[in-house]
Amino acid sequence: GLEAVVADDAILATNTSSLSVTAIAAALRLPGRCAGLHFFNPAQVMPLVEVVSGLATDPTIADRLMATAAAWGKSPVAVRSTPGFIVNRVARPFYAEGLRLLQEGAGTPATIDALLREAGGFRMGPFELTDLIGQDVNYAVTCAVHQAFFGDPRFAPSGVQRELVEAGRLGRKSGRGFYHYGDAAVPVAETMAAAPPPRQIAVQGDLGPAAALADRLEAAGLAVIREPGAGRLLVDGVPLALTDGRCATARGVPVFDLALDYAKASRLAVAFPDQAPAPFAPTVAGLFQAAGIAVSRLDDCPGLAVMRTVAMLANEAAETWLHRVASAADIDQAMRLGTNYPLGPLAWAERIGLARVVTVLDHLAQAYGEDRYRASVALRRAGLSGRGFAHVG
Repeated sequence: GLEAVVADDAILATNTSSLSVTAIAAALRLPGRCAGLHFFNPAQVMPLVEVVSGLATDPTIADRLMATAAAWGKSPVAVRSTPGFIVNRVARPFYAEGLRLLQEGAGTPATIDALLREAGGFRMGPFELTDLIGQDVNYAVTCAVHQAFFGDPRFAPSGVQRELVEAGRLGRKSGRGFYHYGDAAVPVAETMAAAPPPRQIAVQGDLGPAAALADRLEAAGLAVIREPGAGRLLVDGVPLALTDGRCATARGVPVFDLALDYAKASRLAVAFPDQAPAPFAPTVAGLFQAAGIAVSRLDDCPGLAVMRTVAMLANEAAETWLHRVASAADIDQAMRLGTNYPLGPLAWAERIGLARVVTVLDHLAQAYGEDRYRASVALRRAGLSGRGFAHVG
């Protein structure tokens, strides 16, 4: 093997994105010199490098690789060898939640993709991104991570994606995936029809992460009354609340989705309770449209699109930190640089409010009755401490 033709002080580094560095090193005479040096594609452009230590990796070897990657102008992060390392583990919910929303008929691929881009601030939505990666490649990674974690439901593959793979609809490389490529018309997001602006808007209490929405409404020339309350809007007598992970039907009021920045978001998702959706729709649509925000109506689903995706990304990031795979700072940096997320998931959760994120996860778990949505003890603990993840390495 390679070990027989190099000096004993040579470092043996693997660029694997999923194989166990511990297992690779176990076959060596000198396992301490083996480590992972995982670049991201295209390597000449992407700054992130995961420096992966297996069980036997000599710490001085990992330190040397960190320094070498930094000297090459890269941004290295230190990772312990576990399935998916940081990026391929923490990113799984980004695809999984979109696929689940599609499977449940909450919205079309184009609508969900637009919401993740235009409200969530992601570069691409889950369907256009998996079409770019290749449905077969993305599905295979999900299956590998799911198997490596002994069938943990957090990583369960999607039957919707498996069907695409079985049909040979692999994305851009095959000409068709979730979308057609070539001469076919580009699908557009479903957008609610124009409605008149509301006559009366009241902000009742603290809107939490949606506080900037009230300022945007005022900047658009709408009169906004601010009064005490339970943290919701009252629009021409119609109550409207930021999603907390429950269905609109369970709450009995229309709900709207999370945005990365309500001052700049160009689209938001809304959902209406099954009890009486029709009378609410024009009022809610007119509110957001008056502030220059397109509105996409999703079929009532727990957590809508952006909130549930961000909550699950933060949850997996917290679990990754809890398992001592990497530091909180390195996890956030890896997700920003390796996947172009607008914020690291842990920093994003702190911006939303850790207690609020845990509440969303608890409501998702209650709605579905599945262990998939269990809140990480690390996330719950960080919220209770009031210190968050900023103080940890």
